[in-house]
Amino acid sequence: MPARATPHAQSDAAPSSATGTSTLDLALRMVEYLALQSRPVQLAQIATAFSASKATVYRHLVTLQRHGFVRQDPDTGRYEAGVKLMVLGEALRARFDVLSAAREDLMRLRDQTGQAVTLCALIDAELVVLELVQGRTLIEFATRPGTRLDFHASAHGKVWLAFGPATLRDTVLAGPLKAWTASTISESAALRTEIAAVATRGWSTAPDEVITGVNTLAAPVFDHRGDLVGSIAIVGATQFIPPVPDDAQVVEVVGAAGRISKSLGWRP
Repeated sequence: MPARATPHAQSDAAPSSATGTSTLDLALRMVEYLALQSRPVQLAQIATAFSASKATVYRHLVTLQRHGFVRQDPDTGRYEAGVKLMVLGEALRARFDVLSAAREDLMRLRDQTGQAVTLCALIDAELVVLELVQGRTLIEFATRPGTRLDFHASAHGKVWLAFGPATLRDTVLAGPLKAWTASTISESAALRTEIAAVATRGWSTAPDEVITGVNTLAAPVFDHRGDLVGSIAIVGATQFIPPVPDDAQVVEVVGAAGRISKSLGWRP
């Protein structure tokens, strides 16, 4: 099957645009072109697709290959997209797809429970709130997207310790555990026991552990590889989310997490 020519190809002699030089523009379009091909292509074919000289295209390919964005088949000399694109794509997928996939269920969970709903993800080894949907109670929470949470003192955090990377769990258990309130788990042995319980039942709570009178009920979100990529939770006063949550609340939160996971390709 012949490789498809891009409709955006143009001469490498094109003038610079307002957003960058023609050299950078050509290199980026070459990466996109190679990523869309079904098989490796020859240097001459790439040059033809962009109405560029072989020498110009070759210089770009050498640079892109050095950075892993392009690879050359050692037997045929043909070029294709490099593994770096897959690595970056997976990193972005893990970080952002969970938010777009979760939006509908965040609103549905808020409507079903009446409580505020939060979505968290691991970013640069920190647990970060990606989204907050305020509940239908009189209480409004100040937690905003970008807020960092402690792993040991939050329901989201304990989900990540139970289902996330073992290295994360080991690091948290070995470090200091700040006591935000008298109810915060600040002993590593007690935290280890709690993590095991969360892993067994599939959800986590944190009653009074950061703010007295507030509880959170969280569950894990997995991707197509079965890796933890997010956690979803309802947040509210302990009068609405008791330390031992109602079965109906557990069903709603775990169910929402399961639907989001399935939309990301997860299969139990």
